[in-house]
Amino acid sequence: MKDTKKLIIQIPCYNEAETLPDTIKDLPRSLPGIDTIEYLIIDDGSQDGTAEVARELGVDHVVRLGKNHGLAGAFKAGLDACIRLGADIIINTDADNQYVAADIPKLIEPILSGKAGLVIGDRRVATVETFSPVKRRLQTFGSFVVSKASGLEIPDATSGFRAMTRETAMRTNVLSNYSYTLETLIQAGNRNISVASVTVRTNPPKRPSRLMVGIWDYLTHSTITIIRAYAMYRAIRVFFGIGFFLLVIGGILAARYLVFFIQGQGAGHVQSVIVSAILIIVGFQTMLNGLLADLIASNRKMLEEIMLRMREIKFDKSTD
Repeated sequence: MKDTKKLIIQIPCYNEAETLPDTIKDLPRSLPGIDTIEYLIIDDGSQDGTAEVARELGVDHVVRLGKNHGLAGAFKAGLDACIRLGADIIINTDADNQYVAADIPKLIEPILSGKAGLVIGDRRVATVETFSPVKRRLQTFGSFVVSKASGLEIPDATSGFRAMTRETAMRTNVLSNYSYTLETLIQAGNRNISVASVTVRTNPPKRPSRLMVGIWDYLTHSTITIIRAYAMYRAIRVFFGIGFFLLVIGGILAARYLVFFIQGQGAGHVQSVIVSAILIIVGFQTMLNGLLADLIASNRKMLEEIMLRMREIKFDKSTD
């Protein structure tokens, strides 16, 4: 086995020919504790010559996607490429130079010291002056929700400035088509991956966010991502919670009808019986669906372990 440390900095890009030079210029070529540093660009179907600019800037690896797959798809393609290229540590950063590259040593320190498998750069979103008040509140609330869903303390869940070990990358499966940030944190928390946060700085924005095109768009996609990811790993809790709620409402309506029936007024409240029966039936069905979802989740965990073993065999660095 190699005892050297190889770091690959991956940058998902979509039409970033203008912003990429400043981003690459600030990236380090040497760091304490790291033997090799390489850059990898994921060109997500760009039409402005991003890939060509990257090569002119001396980027070591360029992955070109035939069409635009979105941020989540580009992130996933980058992880696969970094694993294949033998990275021990992978850093993800944005192409618009949002994050201060000088903070990379802080970002990888918990990994080098063995304290974490995934490190998130905390922008202190509640104090970022370039964010609107609404965006600051949404980012803070979203981080709170993700922290509860993942069982982790994550002050900046939407930060794309993050570092991870090779093993963490191999255990990461991105299913969302929107963004990877929230889903991967919930995934990490439910897979008992140690996660740390470090405070990082940001540069002034060079352009509006392409991911957050509007408040409602952000809320809709983020909510769907959180619910789906949480339900995937906590199926019993989610479905049993919903089912129990329906059973309680159905029971209350049934008790209400029983009171009227005892008072001799049952004939005028048949609707309560019908609605109660429907709610109780749906409640039981929801709980049964939870059991089925939990069995599917157990099967998925086994498949994920098989995939991990296959990746380990395929990319075994001892054969390099």
